[in-house]
Amino acid sequence: RQADGRKVLRSSIREFLCSEAMFHLGIPTTRAGTCVTSDSKVVRDIFYDGNPKSERCTVVLRIASTFIRFGSFEIFKPTDEYTGRKGPSVNRNDIRVQMLDYVISTFYPEIQEAYSDNSIQRNAAFFKEITKRTARLVAEWQCVGFCHGVLNTDNMSIVGLTIDYGPFGFMDRYDPEHICNGSDNTGRYAYNKQPEICKWNLGKLAEALVPELPLEISELILEEEYDAEFEKHYLQKMRKKLGLIQLELEEDSKLVSELLETMHLTGGDFTNTFYLLSSFSIDSDPSKLEDFLEKLTSQCASVEELKVAFKPQMDPRQLSMMLMLAQSNPQLFALIGTKANINKELERIEQFSKLQQLTAADLLSRNNCFHLLNFRVRLQKEIESISDADTWNTDRVKVMNSNNPKYILRNYIAQNAIEAAENGDFSEVRNVLKLLENPFQEAEEFREVQEDAEEEGATATAAACAQETRSRLPYCSKPPLWASELCVT
Repeated sequence: RQADGRKVLRSSIREFLCSEAMFHLGIPTTRAGTCVTSDSKVVRDIFYDGNPKSERCTVVLRIASTFIRFGSFEIFKPTDEYTGRKGPSVNRNDIRVQMLDYVISTFYPEIQEAYSDNSIQRNAAFFKEITKRTARLVAEWQCVGFCHGVLNTDNMSIVGLTIDYGPFGFMDRYDPEHICNGSDNTGRYAYNKQPEICKWNLGKLAEALVPELPLEISELILEEEYDAEFEKHYLQKMRKKLGLIQLELEEDSKLVSELLETMHLTGGDFTNTFYLLSSFSIDSDPSKLEDFLEKLTSQCASVEELKVAFKPQMDPRQLSMMLMLAQSNPQLFALIGTKANINKELERIEQFSKLQQLTAADLLSRNNCFHLLNFRVRLQKEIESISDADTWNTDRVKVMNSNNPKYILRNYIAQNAIEAAENGDFSEVRNVLKLLENPFQEAEEFREVQEDAEEEGATATAAACAQETRSRLPYCSKPPLWASELCVT
């Protein structure tokens, strides 16, 4: 990027909107103060494909208690035996001690006070706390389908915030292997890898804290605390999303897994499927169930969407050559390609081939197999443990509606706002911001917000005109087909 250090309008709007969206979803994050653009331009090759273009320079004011990261402690790293690289402040233990003292005393004062006379115990308590905060943070991401995109150590906050909104994305169609970053060719930061990679980053932080915190202590903390904290917080959140407010049963984990597997098979929209579950009636009225299933299947992927999702990504000649190489020279193949990626591509081809024969009617028939028997049985157990079913149902719906957002910053919504802003009209950015400030509200409430905004006059009218080229879908709709072409790097 010629090291000019400048941010552009496109990425600035995405960061500004998403950091505010995350805050109002109740997820620890940096905040957005202002977004200021200018007429000066820089050249960016957005997709790294040799087609650069000029973009307007922009500055985002980000707000947080601190921007110290895991990576901040890696500036002291000794020379690497393989790469020969070393940190710019290698052997400066005095700086590391000062920085660690500063972080703990400023942002973890209760730990500083409790262990003021024993630095090892203090540092261990600090590492335990950041381990648990990080585990809870990732669990929150998973429960709203948020994918960070670049989870290296320099994008991990030392106080457990979501920082550095680069190639992020909220998942639309549920896919555990969803990759939001177009330049993440190996899926290192895929949706289902986020808990694992954040744990790995904590391991790197542990290494960077030696000798102030011996590795045998920090590694034990990491193994004992991280997975347990993640699983506990994730399941607690998922119970709320499913309205399981009365009992905590061992079978709940399996119920969540089965629901996600069904969503995966049907291409269900992650956000809208969970949102709809609050309207599921536990009585046995067939007409109510049929109506509910119709709404639910409308959130499943169409044949066209599935074809886009499973479209083969490798050139057939390249794939053929790789398969021959895997047989003739396994050692060379191991250096230039992975077996997992090849197998994934073969599965993609098989799925794509099947979809060519599938009609919309066939798909609807297959998706109607989505039944909620296990969910109903589980809700029935809730009822059996209480005396007032009506009060329970009211509370259940209230909890679900405050944990399942109706509105998230989908890529197509952000893209519409960006395109309008690049044409000098920022009213759509303001509209989307207002929407994201109330992610759990009903559509009727937002219509009132829109009406208030329209009183501002020409700006809102201009926004409506600017968006005519795009489908004017409600903000809570699953993405239109054109959105599948969007690529964030």
